Order: sequence, then structure tokens, then C-alpha cells
Amino acid sequence: MTASTPLLEATADVARLAGKIALRHFRAGLPVERKADGSPVTAADREAERAARNWIGTRFPHDGIIGEELGIQNPNATRRWFIDPIDGTKTFVRGVPLWGTLVAVAEGESILAGAASFPALGEDLAAAPGAGCWWNGVDCRVSECAELDRATAVTTDERFPHSEGQYRGWLRLAARVEVSRTWGDCYGYLLVATGRAEVMVDGTLSPWDAAALMPIIEEAGGVFTNWAGARTAFGGSAVATNRALATEARLLLALREEADA
Repeated sequence: MTASTPLLEATADVARLAGKIALRHFRAGLPVERKADGSPVTAADREAERAARNWIGTRFPHDGIIGEELGIQNPNATRRWFIDPIDGTKTFVRGVPLWGTLVAVAEGESILAGAASFPALGEDLAAAPGAGCWWNGVDCRVSECAELDRATAVTTDERFPHSEGQYRGWLRLAARVEVSRTWGDCYGYLLVATGRAEVMVDGTLSPWDAAALMPIIEEAGGVFTNWAGARTAFGGSAVATNRALATEARLLLALREEADA
């Protein structure tokens, strides 16, 4: 990374560390537990998050930490770290390599840096405002495709966790693009940031997911909003696009408001 900041380096280091720990358990036949919401969790999730927390706590002891599996630490801290040790656990437990580890650091709702490590694929992303988006150490950019009928759109799951209105919006978008695919999770954002897809949508997204992804998409030259079009990592959903198709894609998704009224 030629344009770097200490927090950019830190998020990249933590994401790689936790990702490597998760990778040790990949395709190892781990028992799968179910959380209260029915989603899967494994010992790999917890071990990877614990390692990330220890790394952050040693170097930034006054910062807060919010992780998907182990809760909140230092809740009143001004600066907070967000950790998703395995984004795409459903994918992970099925032996599919399209999962990643997400780490971000923020002050209030301003994301200072974010990183995503894809250890089973050998790919890493890291970004910070004004410092660019780095893909395996090389500056990366979204595609310049400006025609929706030549675009690729990705979502995590066609039906769940989209609402009925969001599902209809996705179907409208999918019908217009050249290629539509699922198996999304954070992998879909990797594709957009590196110019291999033009649109990625998630009907439901937690802060520990979106916080890392927002600077990655924006610093690669793309547009990151929630489903309603607001620029935020804390809006509970996400639409990530290249800049050329940002307006058109969001218009198709937003038509659900009129169709379902």
C-alpha cells in the first residue's frame, strides 16, 4: 500500500489475522450451532473474533469493540471497532470459499478505515477515506460499465432476508442486467470494488458488515448507500454500485415503494 494510514494498516492486519484463524477450521467438519435468530455459528467464528479482540485490545485499549459473536466492549468509547469474523457462515459451513473476515474502525458514524480478508480465495481489500482501496496491495477501481443490460448484479440470497418489496425490487433489477448471481455476502462487494460486478444489494445488513464495506466501495470509486439511498453504513441494508449505474440501479430498487403502496 503506497497511500496508507496507521488505521488502514491496522484494520488490514486484524482482518488477515482473524481470517487465517478461521481458515484453519474451513472444511474441517466443525459442529454447527444455531443462534437465537436461527443463523449458524461455529467455534471458528468465536476463535477468530477472540483473536481480533485481543489484537485490538492490546494496541488500542481505550477503544470500543462491537463484534457479531462476542458483543460489545467499552460501549462508551468514542472510537469503535467492528468485527465480523466470518461473514458468510452459511457459505463457510458448506465448504464454499466465498466468505470473508470484516474489520472496521469508526468514530460516530464516520468510518475511518475498513478491511475485508478472503483467506480461502487469497484476496484482501483495505480502504480508508482519502487513502484509496487496495486489493492485494494494488489500487483497485470499480468498473466503468454504464449500460445496465451489460452489467452483473449480485445479492446474498434472492429471497431471504429481503422484505417482499425488496424482493420485487431485486427481481426488477435482475431482469434488466446481463448476469445476476447469489452467493453474495461480502464476496459481492469484493466483486464490485474490483470491477468484476456492477451492483451488490443486501436487504438486511448489520453494522459489523457494512462498516468495513462502505470505505472499500467508495474508495474504489463506487457508491454505497442503504436501500433507501442514504449514504450510511448504519442503515440496516446496503446497495453498492459503480458510479455509472448508481442512479439507474437505485431507481429500479426504489420503484417498489410505488408498486407496493
